[in-house]
Amino acid sequence: MANELLLDTGAFVALADRSERCHADCVAVLEGWSGAIVTTEAVLTETLHLVGPRWQAQKVCLEFVLRGAFLLAPSSQASVKRASILMEKYRNVPMDYADATLVALGEELGADQVFTLDRRGFSVYRLNQRRVFRLLP
Repeated sequence: MANELLLDTGAFVALADRSERCHADCVAVLEGWSGAIVTTEAVLTETLHLVGPRWQAQKVCLEFVLRGAFLLAPSSQASVKRASILMEKYRNVPMDYADATLVALGEELGADQVFTLDRRGFSVYRLNQRRVFRLLP
């Protein structure tokens, strides 16, 4: 069983913004996790967009990565191809690119735990077409 936790956008935004409704729940998950927390460039980009254009808000997000709290998995030709396949498969959910990159990363790492507020999407998505995600919080 992999000891990586996949970080999705909603949880990332909630960690960075103390005014978010789920901030405390997300902080509790972060404090209780002892393994690596991994995310993708697409999730980082989406998070930076959602926290808004103020530098201070964006700096908080970037600092998580720069100080090594979250590991940033780079995209590859293969991961982009897998994301495209997943987006087509889950087009009725729908699945956005950031979610697709996380599912592809989960398949690559063998990680089935996702730190997300998107219960609707990640309760439908499957790893390698069969394994369900375990959702935190």
